[in-house]
Amino acid sequence: MRRPVAHLAVVGPQGPHVVPVWFVWDPNALYCAVWGGTATHRHLRGGGRAAVAVDAGEAWEELGGAVVTGPAKLLRPDRPDLHGPVSRWYEKYGERFGLAGFRWFSEMVSDPWFARITPETLAWWDHGEGPFSAWNDAG
Repeated sequence: MRRPVAHLAVVGPQGPHVVPVWFVWDPNALYCAVWGGTATHRHLRGGGRAAVAVDAGEAWEELGGAVVTGPAKLLRPDRPDLHGPVSRWYEKYGERFGLAGFRWFSEMVSDPWFARITPETLAWWDHGEGPFSAWNDAG
């Protein structure tokens, strides 16, 4: 999905914590960028569960969204099994911000991580003509 931002929800000692994140889909998981030292990173350090909401569309008839829930695991971007998702992540956001802008952003983030959310449940909605209408027809 080409949408730039999803919303990642985790639960910490203070209760729910929701943040906008950059993300990529993979056939078996959803990968969200998480910066070390943040509340999201602290809440996911020992594993845990997460929910990710993605909205799509601009005009009323195009609006739709999906929510994925499942276990989350923090991973360093240099892991060999993350090569594909990290490459797609760089491609997606490098295109959006241009080489100079993305390089500047990448240099500012000193402790990058990815949260891999393995889907256990998927819920979606749309207004009938949106990006998930085919899923509604299949159900």
